[in-house]
Amino acid sequence: MLERTTVTRYVTPLREGGSLPGVVEAADLGTYVAKFRGAGQGVKVLVAEIVVAGLAALVDVPVPRLVLLDLDAPIARYEADEEVQDLLTASLGLNLGVDLLPGAFGYDGSAPPPPDLAARIVWLDALTANVDRTWANPNLLVWNGATWAIDHGAALYVHHSWPSKAPDPARFAGLPYDVSRHVLRDVAAPVAPRHDELAARLTPDAVAAVVADVPDEWLETTPYLPDVAAVRAAYGDLLAARLASTAWVPGA
Repeated sequence: MLERTTVTRYVTPLREGGSLPGVVEAADLGTYVAKFRGAGQGVKVLVAEIVVAGLAALVDVPVPRLVLLDLDAPIARYEADEEVQDLLTASLGLNLGVDLLPGAFGYDGSAPPPPDLAARIVWLDALTANVDRTWANPNLLVWNGATWAIDHGAALYVHHSWPSKAPDPARFAGLPYDVSRHVLRDVAAPVAPRHDELAARLTPDAVAAVVADVPDEWLETTPYLPDVAAVRAAYGDLLAARLASTAWVPGA
């Protein structure tokens, strides 16, 4: 289970992308990049963040530690920036915190990861249909000499269609992945030879444990998914179907 703490101070916004994450301090004395439930993309991006980070850990892709952040009304009330105040007010309750890596810098290709790690990152992105790891937006940090994967809210994007239609694991299983724009395409070792070994790590029980870290209140029910247990099962079914296929594996 993810640790849970309370925001004690909003420090500064990070004006990158449209979701306006912010640096916050928390009661556990940690400093985090907060991803807010009230941002325009909604809570599904927070679900994707947790699920992909959990899968990343299973295939040895470094990701910052995640925590759950309780945001109380006084934090929003005393924020001077009107745009930030509106976001905080819309985000009262449970949000997501990503451990701030002090001194990390954005990936620019000057310190590429080892080919094997690059291949695992490409494989993970292909598995989760992550469309947001390009040179325009690498979503990688270099910290303490290692490459860390961040910002996975764009992955598993098919779940945004669930309010109006039932999940379709078979369609997701065959959804191709365009590796041509991936930021690590040219430094990664061949991905296809790693598929069987990496897929074997993501057993149904391991995937279920990852999905179990998602708070109930972020799992949006629909006419096709009437309770949170059904929503959790839908994520498991999606990933199980995709792991059983190789249609999406680069180079397969």
